[in-house]
Amino acid sequence: MNDIRRDLSPAIVVGKADHAKLNELASAGLDRMPEVADRLLGELDRARVVEDKKVPEDVARMGSRVTYRTNSGQEQTVTLVYPADANIDEGKISVMTPIGAALIGLRKSQSITWRDRADKRHMLTVLEVEAPVAAE
Repeated sequence: MNDIRRDLSPAIVVGKADHAKLNELASAGLDRMPEVADRLLGELDRARVVEDKKVPEDVARMGSRVTYRTNSGQEQTVTLVYPADANIDEGKISVMTPIGAALIGLRKSQSITWRDRADKRHMLTVLEVEAPVAAE
């Protein structure tokens, strides 16, 4: 099960506000982190963009708490954040990491492949998504 032979790219959904901000972030990161920025831009290009209010509750978006299982069977729960808010000790993972870019837009039960910085292919499956607390 650890030998992943093909890429999985499931349909993803991203809200308009996240889409605009993440495009700006990834474009700005092209010089410093080209691989991750390219991956995030690719995910944003293939995403179905919807009004923010129409993003389903079970879709991983900025601020979502996501529980996923890796192809090695490990379960992890993280909160998807912008780079300035990332803190691995608190389980806050930047969208500008390979896993963060892979998680954006995924729904519960979807699986995706992603490549680490050594270009090794991995797979993760989303087990649960908690919508972010709305900023009032």
